[in-house]
Order: sequence, then structure tokens, then C-alpha cells
Amino acid sequence: MARERKEAVIHEYSEEKQKLLIDILLSSEDIYARCQNILKDKYFVNKLRPAMRYIMAYTEKYSVLPKTVQVNTETGMNFEIIEDITIQHQESFLDEIEGFCKNRAIADAVITSSDLIEKGNYAEVERLVREAILISLQSDLGTNYFENPRDRLMLIKDKNGQVSTGWKTVDEKLYGGFNKGEISIFCGASGMGKSLFLQNISLNLIRQGLNVVYLSLELSEGLTSMRLDSMLTDVGTKEIFKKLDEVELKVRNIGFKSGALHVKQMPQGSTVNDIKAYLKNYEIQTQKRPDAIVVDYLDLLFPNSKNIDLSNLNIKDKFVTEELRGLGVERNIIVVTASQLNRSSVNEPEHDHSMIAGGISKIQTADNVMSIYASTAMKERGQYLLQFLKTRSSSGVGSKVYLGFDPNTLRIFDMEPEEAMAAQEGTSSADVFAELRRKNNKTAAPAADNETKVKDLSQLRGLIKR
Repeated sequence: MARERKEAVIHEYSEEKQKLLIDILLSSEDIYARCQNILKDKYFVNKLRPAMRYIMAYTEKYSVLPKTVQVNTETGMNFEIIEDITIQHQESFLDEIEGFCKNRAIADAVITSSDLIEKGNYAEVERLVREAILISLQSDLGTNYFENPRDRLMLIKDKNGQVSTGWKTVDEKLYGGFNKGEISIFCGASGMGKSLFLQNISLNLIRQGLNVVYLSLELSEGLTSMRLDSMLTDVGTKEIFKKLDEVELKVRNIGFKSGALHVKQMPQGSTVNDIKAYLKNYEIQTQKRPDAIVVDYLDLLFPNSKNIDLSNLNIKDKFVTEELRGLGVERNIIVVTASQLNRSSVNEPEHDHSMIAGGISKIQTADNVMSIYASTAMKERGQYLLQFLKTRSSSGVGSKVYLGFDPNTLRIFDMEPEEAMAAQEGTSSADVFAELRRKNNKTAAPAADNETKVKDLSQLRGLIKR
């Protein structure tokens, strides 16, 4: 079967036609320069490969095309110069050479894939085919900066999306919200509420008419959906079954006015290729394209390649994050996920890059990274603190946002300015107590000097007065 495919492709580009392509390349420095990055000697029939190999080696060494007589002498061939190549001819020739290289690359990928499929190396098959399909000549000169500034800026706004997160205070830090083709990561310690944030965001997105796919690698579809029921209907989780008719009616009515939401549980250890396969099936069955995917959560995904050492979290997470972001870029969709904070973050109100499980590799790839914090007292007051560790498209790094939380319905919402101010003061107070507690626990540390003691005491007095 593979041989039949190969012969069919070669028949389309006969030896005579391939020789003509080499004649064209030898006739124009400009044409060769435009094509050299996609040319490979193996694309040509056996008889012509030595000539193509000689031309490529010569230009690589001397940065100029060899004369036709040189090629003919070295290879025993009879190539000819084509005279009077106009701009119109040049464009036609470039299209022909691009089509030939892409055609031959796809043929080689198909032939090679048969062995890879037998070995179960589907990731390599996908890579070969994708690279072959993407072969093209660079013809885009980029953006003419001074031409149509308004159109240029509006294109960014329309194309990149700037879809609201559903929280005004968060949008302000991200200059409008999430962008398509970007990956945003919410980090939190175990039990801090990563899934709650992702579920709230999913509902915020569908309320804007977006189609969302929620992929859970931990919680079941049933439990995730029940949480969403409570958030969407404002019926407490303990009241869901008591008010089943009310919940059903509200969910159905809201569904008629919002985007689509599909909740899918995938096994831990799934890969981005598995997600791609699911999305393809989703599109076939629903006839819809997702605008956003929410993955709960990043640390439970595995790299596409089986050759990655999973015990090396830095490498594993680097590949997974890059592959997931690549999926977002490829499909031009919003990607939101979550990640664990390590043990050093426990009870720490201030987070930094070193506290993210898996290390800096996630930070380097992600577009937005936000950490979630809530002390016991904050949870009792219904408060969350969101810290911006990285924002690629805004200047929000280092800033903080306080959000409200309803423990009955699990809904996360914007606070009123006065409430946010009170939350900040309350957290500052807790920070002072935490600092005093840390100092008292340092049994081996030398005693603090009098100036430090006075400062700590004045802070404590201030808290008591407050």
C-alpha cells in the first residue's frame, strides 16, 4: 500500500518535471534563496539527488549558487539556464516548488508512519505529518507599523479576544481578561480551592455565550456538575436534592441563554494528544467549536512522548505546559488550568515562583499565573486573595485582588470596594500575627534587639485598637 502511494506521488512529479525545478533554481539566486529552507535532496528521484546535494552543499559553503556548468560537470547531468524570468514567472515557480516540497514531505511522512504505527509511536506520526503540512514559503512581510494604526489595534482586540474572566477586579489586572491562544494557571495548595476557581470561571465564560469544555482529571463528572448546579442556581449544595425541581428548571432556562458546557472526566496520566482526540470527537458530535478548555488540573497530565522522564517534574511539567499552550495557539482558544503549590507555601500569605510545584518551567511557558490564598479566618469570612505572579500582556505582576466567596453555593464573586478594603486590613492583621508566630517558633534564633521588640509591640497594640 505504501509503495502504491509513493508511486502515485512520483508520477505526479516526473523526473523531467523535477529536472525543470532544478533548472529554475539554478537560474535565479532570488528563487533559490526563497526556497532553500524547505528544500531537501531526498525529495528528488535518485538520478537527480546528487545534483541537488551538490547545489545545497555549494551554496551552504560559498553563499552563492554554483554555475550550471559546474553542476553538469560534477554530476554528469545537462541542466539549463532559463532566461528572462519575470516577477510573474517567479511567483509561479515559487508556488510550484512549494507544492512539490510539501507533496514529497507528506509522501515521506506517510511511508515512514507505517513503521511508527506498528511500534505505537503515534506522537511521532503526528509530528511528521504536521511538519509536512506546515511546509510553506515565507511570503508575509509582517505588519506595516505606520499604516492603519486603528485597524492594527482593533485586530488585536478582536482576534485575541480579551474575554472577561467574570470578575471585574481580575479583568482590570489582565487588561480586559483572558486572551485566546494563551494559557492561564491558577496555583494553590491542596484543598485551597483550585477546582472551585476553575468551575466558577467556566460558568463565567458560558454566561458570555462561549462554548466551554471542562476536563476533570480528578473529580467525577457527577460531583463537578453538582457543584456547577449550586453555583449556577444559587441553591446551596446541601439543598440541591431538596429543591431538585427548582434546580432543574433554573439550569435548563440558563442553558437556553448561555454557551454550551460539557464536563468530561479523563483519567490521570492523559496527554494533550488525548485532549485533541476528545475535542475532535466533540466537534463531530456537537457541530460546535470550543472557545475555551478548562483543565482540572495541569499536574495530572503526562507529556505526549513516552520518552520523557516522569520522575523529573521540571522536565515533565515543561513539556506538558508547552503542549497545552500549543493546543491553545493551534486552535486559537482560551486555556485555563491549575497547578499545585509546594509545601513551602503552606500558611504563607505571600507566594512567589519558587513555591510552584514543578518549578520555573510552568512560569516560563504560561501567559498568566495567579496564586490562590485563604487563611482559615478568611474562609470563615468568605474571602479569597488572588496574587498575580505573572501576566504576559499586562503590568499586573505583584498586585493582589480580594474576591468574595459564598461557602453555601460555592460562588466566587467581586467584592464591593469597601468590603475589599476591610478584607485587606483583616489580612494585614493576620500577617502581623503570623510574623510574630514565626519569630516565636525560632527556638534556635538569637533574641531580637529592643528596637525590633518595640516595633512588634506597637503593631500588636495597633491591632487591638483596630
